[in-house]
Amino acid sequence: MAAGTALIAATYGLVRLAFGLHLPDMSADVDFDTATAGMISAAASLVYGGAALLGFALGATRPRLLVVLALLTAGGGAVGIALAPDVVVLAASATVSSAGAGLASPAMVRIVHAAFNGHDSDSAQAIVNAGTGPGLVAAGLIALALTPDWRVAWLIAAVATLGAGLAVLALARPADASTTPARRLPPMPWWRGHRRPVAAAALFGIGAAAVWNYGRVVMVDAGASPSASVLAWVWVGCGGAAVIATAPLTRRTPPGRMWLISTAIAAGGTAALGAFPGEPVAAAAACALFGWGYIAASGALIGWTTRIDADRAAAGTAALFVVFMIGQAVGATAVGATLPVVGPLTTFVAAGALGVLAGLLAPRAHRAPARSVP
Repeated sequence: MAAGTALIAATYGLVRLAFGLHLPDMSADVDFDTATAGMISAAASLVYGGAALLGFALGATRPRLLVVLALLTAGGGAVGIALAPDVVVLAASATVSSAGAGLASPAMVRIVHAAFNGHDSDSAQAIVNAGTGPGLVAAGLIALALTPDWRVAWLIAAVATLGAGLAVLALARPADASTTPARRLPPMPWWRGHRRPVAAAALFGIGAAAVWNYGRVVMVDAGASPSASVLAWVWVGCGGAAVIATAPLTRRTPPGRMWLISTAIAAGGTAALGAFPGEPVAAAAACALFGWGYIAASGALIGWTTRIDADRAAAGTAALFVVFMIGQAVGATAVGATLPVVGPLTTFVAAGALGVLAGLLAPRAHRAPARSVP
């Protein structure tokens, strides 16, 4: 669990989601505008989705291979960003690096499932998935210590990814035949049973793109100091890390209700950041709320698909995360286009409204785990 949490922390917190953290410094040094940043973020989200789709197919049978591929893409992409001489190389490296997170998530779902030998692993899955929070805290502290030297920060991310991935490979146990889930891609009945979570994941992904891609940008533009904007990012990570502390409480909450609560909190944080981007205390609180809501919602998605079809939990997680990141790709492009026109308040409030709509798609009542689709 510790090694898996570290791998998620590295591939998500230090690599995938750190692009927005370093965006002000990178855009100033390499010279590209907000619209270009939006296109890079959209491309990275699409590649993340494609990588998660690969995890969708291989998560049940080849999780260790996925971990190796995650190391190569996240670590190699981070090195490419650190050494990028121009925006073309930086864009290509950032896009490739996002694949690492998409590969790591389904791999860890399967590896954790095997580690518990078929017993209840919901709490362990939630803790490993919450590794994004500590990763974001580490990314923020590294940026705070090194600003404006963002290139060294990316080299540190590459080394951390390599170390965490090798630890997972060394410690992961092989799956027992009795706990091996279905190896086929989910059939059409699976998709029919997942209509609500698929729609909810897409909407929440669109709304979440505002904070991830432009949260620090709007703070800097509103007059916040570089250190204050980085500390706000640290608070996003602290909020995400708090999911680990609240796991004993949240595990008793049905996934549907947890989805409703977490998306509402993330939406409130998004809107608050758009309303008070130049107020350090208010912005930090908004970021902490968003961080907790975002990570808790990710865990709720895992629980949601597991309740619908437990035998395809890894494939279901990958499928929903693909949809989620496609939504973020759409959101990154849309926010990048609208932010210069209507400003942060309208843009971020609209993004928060989409998060609320996503939460309202939660199932109305708790259901017992369904039998596997034949």
